[in-house]
Amino acid sequence: MHSAPVTPAGDRIRWVELPGGGPARVYVHGLGASSPAYFAEVASDPLLAGRRSLLVDLLGFGHSDRPTDFDYTLESHADALAAALTAAGVAQAEFVAHSMGGSVAIVLAARHPGLVAKLVLVDANLDPIPEPGPPGAGSSGIASFTEEEFLAGAWQQVRDGVGPHWWSTMRLAGREALHRSAVGLVRGSVPTMRELLLELPVPRTFLYPAADGSVPGEAGLVAAGVAVVAVPDCGHSIMLDNPAGFVKAVSAALD
Repeated sequence: MHSAPVTPAGDRIRWVELPGGGPARVYVHGLGASSPAYFAEVASDPLLAGRRSLLVDLLGFGHSDRPTDFDYTLESHADALAAALTAAGVAQAEFVAHSMGGSVAIVLAARHPGLVAKLVLVDANLDPIPEPGPPGAGSSGIASFTEEEFLAGAWQQVRDGVGPHWWSTMRLAGREALHRSAVGLVRGSVPTMRELLLELPVPRTFLYPAADGSVPGEAGLVAAGVAVVAVPDCGHSIMLDNPAGFVKAVSAALD
């Protein structure tokens, strides 16, 4: 386990590192997840192994510290991640980022361009959510509660709604971190994650479950040079549902 302080108070981001050569590869998890749990199998597959790979837990999640005075916006997540990667000696890395982690990676690439050489987004959030959804699972469901409601016990409703698999990593998150990150994801960035992505000058690939049929705004992504790739036999967590298909798609995107 590696770590680096990323706040003035010394709060640390932690990551598991797989040894290898070449430019670093950085894996970033989604809301309520943890990169070692979600990416260890695929990152060690022969098609992707052999590169220095950092399986990073964002601040507030997994093995990283969970400060209660951090705002957990997409911008703050991106800056904290940038501080950790800079301390690790990472530059011009390949990013493989899932869901909210993809949103963070887009903002990171815009704010800290020297850190990002390639970007593979795994069913990432590209747009703000206009209205929080019904209380329960997912970012909009979490954000439907006030922070006070969530901390006072509404988090149990989320626990019961997400199921045992997602809860196995979500329970590791700080509750303030989970709620504020969901609110930040629903709010999105300014410019939006989609707008930032369209302007990034690096190779970009967007993976999505083939069962979804298409990606909203796909024509605009393709026109801007973003490769949009459907992965079969999976849901939102592509790397867990179809590891072989995920590895094949990521390997092709990075090659």
